[in-house]
Amino acid sequence: MARIIAVVNQKGGVGKTTTAMNLAAHLAELGKFVLLVDMDPQGNATSGFGIGMRELEHGVYEALAKQKRVHDVIQNTTHEGLRILPATTNLAGANIELVDMDRREFQLSDLLGEVTHAYDYIIVDCPPSLGLLTINSLVAANELLIPVQAEYYALEGLGQLLKTIDLIREHIKPNLAILGAVITMFDKRTRLSGDIMDQLYKYFPDTIFRSVIPRTVRLAEAPSFGQTILQYDPKGKGSRAYERLAREILEKHETYR
Repeated sequence: MARIIAVVNQKGGVGKTTTAMNLAAHLAELGKFVLLVDMDPQGNATSGFGIGMRELEHGVYEALAKQKRVHDVIQNTTHEGLRILPATTNLAGANIELVDMDRREFQLSDLLGEVTHAYDYIIVDCPPSLGLLTINSLVAANELLIPVQAEYYALEGLGQLLKTIDLIREHIKPNLAILGAVITMFDKRTRLSGDIMDQLYKYFPDTIFRSVIPRTVRLAEAPSFGQTILQYDPKGKGSRAYERLAREILEKHETYR
């Protein structure tokens, strides 16, 4: 059965989609069979793999709405061992439409239950909000990976996210775990980034990954070419950082197996 990891932070611009895409790519490169689920109506993970979101007829929304079987909307990527459940433009309305559904918080969990046997990892790219799409992603997940940008404003709202996680544990999923926080857009030349790391240890005393994702132009450029950093700049520092993160996650799961 797949381990389902939701990559979540309600603050935008912290490297959430970049982390979801590149972690998925490196896990596949390391021999795992991976599904990336794009739950963000902006569809950046979908377009980041070179898939034209507006040309897609079917994606995760159509599967959630039971218009299509999930097996029929999953697509291959250019990475061997990595598939994607893409977003379509219709996903933007799902937050509203989910409100009146029975078991509304469990729709994604039920959907992924049909395919968990086929993958080693399912990585869910959450929207930058705490709406029903994100709640569905958290409920479907076994573990949460929280990217945090190395700047002061990135810490704003982190307490709100942790309160939401506690509420889900209390009312819906007691065993929801925080896999860890990963520092993104880190610039070792500035003192500010070091101060942020000190603050983060107060939020996550035992769950900050050693792997730190640097601020690099290459990471920002790669999606515009429909590629992950593993394809665009495989030997660069961004790719090496995500490979270290993937290996660290595999090591952690091997330890607690």
